[in-house]
Amino acid sequence: MSIDYSIVIPAFNEEDFLSTTLTALHEATAQLELSGEIIVVDNNSSDETAAIAAAQGAQVVFEKINQISRARNAGAHTAQGRYLIFVDADTLVPPALLQQALANLEGGKIIGGGARVIGDKPLNFSMQILLNLWDFISMHTSTAAGSFIYCRRDAFETIGGFNEEVYASEEIWLSRRIKKLGRKKGQHFCIIKQPPVITSMRKMEWYSPLHIYFYTLMLVVFPFIVRIKSLCTPWYRRPD
Repeated sequence: MSIDYSIVIPAFNEEDFLSTTLTALHEATAQLELSGEIIVVDNNSSDETAAIAAAQGAQVVFEKINQISRARNAGAHTAQGRYLIFVDADTLVPPALLQQALANLEGGKIIGGGARVIGDKPLNFSMQILLNLWDFISMHTSTAAGSFIYCRRDAFETIGGFNEEVYASEEIWLSRRIKKLGRKKGQHFCIIKQPPVITSMRKMEWYSPLHIYFYTLMLVVFPFIVRIKSLCTPWYRRPD
């Protein structure tokens, strides 16, 4: 039987969140007529990430080099679906969102896209401002958040997948390249407004507002730091 879509989840030491993410995805996929698969890319975890994924019926792929873009690409390389959906391991995808993303791709006029993002718990005022700012940027520039990205497989392969020269912001690079390709083909890159994807706000608990605002400013002023892993600590290091 042919596979219509592949859901790819990059996961590095995600034993605390992965089970809930997979449960939500199984509930969402059960409501679809299209056939699909779920692939978890174990990005060299030292915990029970791979075992949890296998126990919940996901196909497990191993990627030795600890880099988010490489993990996403490894999953896409294994995937058999004509549509690709990338979901973070700490993210809940509502059934209606998955249905809308696939309907967009099936319609032929949309080459890919993302979704609005909300947190899994209330944020303090300063952190909510930052999330609202991203929401504004995402919607007005048609840029997908890394927690939920969908696209046609042929488009993904045409642009060469995620940029493996960066250790963060790979979703922004992908959005730009697919949008450019879409313009040539007369297709749009669509950010779905409702329902939003629900993702963990754990980074905003791990780091102080001052730390997050400072790091955001650094990314804006010195965008080259995403090419240096040691300078992308929020994505690769976790507080004890």
